[in-house]
Amino acid sequence: MNRRDFLNRATIAAGLAAAHNVLPAFGSEGEQTGVSEMKNGEAGQKKEGEMIYRTLGKTGEKVSAVGLGGFHIGKIKDERESIRLIRAAIDRGLTFMDNSWDYHNGESEMRMGKALKDGYRRKAFVMTKFDGRDKKTAARQIDQSLLRLQTDRVDLLQFHEIIRLEDPDRIFVPGGAAEALTEAKKAGKVRFVGFTGHKDPIVHLRMLEIARENNFVFDAVQLPLNVMDAHFRSFEKQVLPRLVQNNIGVLGMKSMGDPYILESKTVTPLECLHYALNLPTSTVITGIENMPQLEQAFEAARTFKPMSPAQISSLLARTEAAAKTGKYERFKTDVRFDATAKNPEWLGGMEM
Repeated sequence: MNRRDFLNRATIAAGLAAAHNVLPAFGSEGEQTGVSEMKNGEAGQKKEGEMIYRTLGKTGEKVSAVGLGGFHIGKIKDERESIRLIRAAIDRGLTFMDNSWDYHNGESEMRMGKALKDGYRRKAFVMTKFDGRDKKTAARQIDQSLLRLQTDRVDLLQFHEIIRLEDPDRIFVPGGAAEALTEAKKAGKVRFVGFTGHKDPIVHLRMLEIARENNFVFDAVQLPLNVMDAHFRSFEKQVLPRLVQNNIGVLGMKSMGDPYILESKTVTPLECLHYALNLPTSTVITGIENMPQLEQAFEAARTFKPMSPAQISSLLARTEAAAKTGKYERFKTDVRFDATAKNPEWLGGMEM
């Protein structure tokens, strides 16, 4: 299938999704994510203490509805403070831990590995990602991540930065990274598998399609979901219905645009988090670099209530003008946010 054929098919699929799939608020009546647990009249989630817990797609795993972003852990100057922050989050119930092989040259994983000692690993759901597109590079990065994280198994392992139309082809050819991930799962190094990307929903759709053709099943997919995405190259409109339909765990990211959406002065941090939580997300990963930001994450969980259609429309109307050109979602339009473009050697062999 060439690029034109795929774009035509994706456009048709997106149109059908828009016509027939109106995504409900998470916890609202008629929610269709495949989870059935009821709590206080809300479907698919359970509140314990300060945190909400949701089901990660078809895995049956319960994860905290707010996740801790691994990139930001590596930005904290004092390693001891980053460890203290991770443990404080876990102690209070924020248990979904995001990371990646390439974050700060491995520093984020090493810090998280230290934080997960002393029994904290058992309390956390640990996810990391790798960049390698060929089997050899991917396998090496997977083993390095396990070493840094000081664990023999991660809960979720994901292909990172699927941002080019050719990325799926490189991954699923013989000798591609899909073989390394499959072998890692068989060896017990990982429980669940997924992929991430932030550039264009068409690339996500192509990754799902090529995986299907190769009988490769994803447990989770990570994608940008925020108050401006609905207006520009929308993952919410084009990709999210497909994930919900196939009961794939939804990992929302970039709810504040890293954090350019806040610079638009149209929304507050809590509104950003509540909007992403209102979608059928399993978890919303957010950057946390200090205790006030950790408190903000818990406040978002404590105060979240399913939004009405009128509330959603009002919020989207506020962001529409600012969102139209992607100015505040720079990760979609600016190569500076593409780590593997700046470091192509991380991808490994490029033969197809």
